[in-house]
Amino acid sequence: MSSLPKVTRVQIVARGLTNRCPNCGEGRLYARYLKVEHECEACGHHLAAYPADDGPAYFTILIVGHIVIPGMLLLEQIEHPPSWVHVTLWVPLTLALTLLLLPRIKGAVIGFQWAQRIRS
Repeated sequence: MSSLPKVTRVQIVARGLTNRCPNCGEGRLYARYLKVEHECEACGHHLAAYPADDGPAYFTILIVGHIVIPGMLLLEQIEHPPSWVHVTLWVPLTLALTLLLLPRIKGAVIGFQWAQRIRS
C-alpha cells in the first residue's frame, strides 16, 4: 500500500459497511460470515492484516442495546404486556439485529483501520 487512493474516510468506512475491500471497493471483504478474506480478489490487497478483534462486537452491543432497550421500556410503560410478549418480541429482534449488524460493523472497523493505516 504505497499511497491511499483519492477517497474520503467516509467512503472507505462505507465500503466496509457494504462488505467490500477498503482498498479498491470491488472485492469481497469476507470469505464467510465473519471470516475475512486473506487477499482481495480484485486488487490483491492483504486484508488479513487488519485485526478487528473485539471492537465490532462492542459497537454492535452498543447499537443494538440502544435500539432494543428503549423499545422494551416504552412498550412496558405504554401497555405493560405479559412477560411472554417481551420474550417473543425482543429476543428474536435482538438476535436478528445482532446478526445483521455485526459483519457490517466489522467491515466499517476494518475500513477505518485501513484509512488510518493500522495493521497487525
